[in-house]
Amino acid sequence: MDNRDISFLRTAIDIARLAREHGNHPFGAILVDGTGLELFRVENTVTTSRDVTCHAETNLVRLAVRDVTPDQLSTCTLYCSTEPCAMCAGAIHWSRIGRVVFALGVNDLIDIVGPSPEHLLLPCREVFSHSAQPVQVEGPCLELDREARAVHTGFWR
Repeated sequence: MDNRDISFLRTAIDIARLAREHGNHPFGAILVDGTGLELFRVENTVTTSRDVTCHAETNLVRLAVRDVTPDQLSTCTLYCSTEPCAMCAGAIHWSRIGRVVFALGVNDLIDIVGPSPEHLLLPCREVFSHSAQPVQVEGPCLELDREARAVHTGFWR
């Protein structure tokens, strides 16, 4: 993980903060192409759309696959404020996005949110390990742990 990755992760965390301000769950995502050009930035819209599948990453995949070819997506990086869930990891797999970088890990999120029977506790690396197409995963980003946690503080309880 380099300084460019850190910068994009900070932006994803800022987008998560905006999602929260807009009445949604605090998650954000950015798609960046192989040259470093930001293509899309998307927030979670589960609450405002009344659609449980509108996580930031799936919202981003829906946009990206309309405008970006699978070959181009394979050179892109998806930056996430928090580790993608199993549903989002599946969408990332099907889109052929080649790299995922996240700030806060799923286990750290569960520490914040607390245990719940609603949780599907499956790290994205586990989902991607069953994919025929390689997805490079980097995270959690310990340098941004405090910032990534802060966006969730007081939201879930």
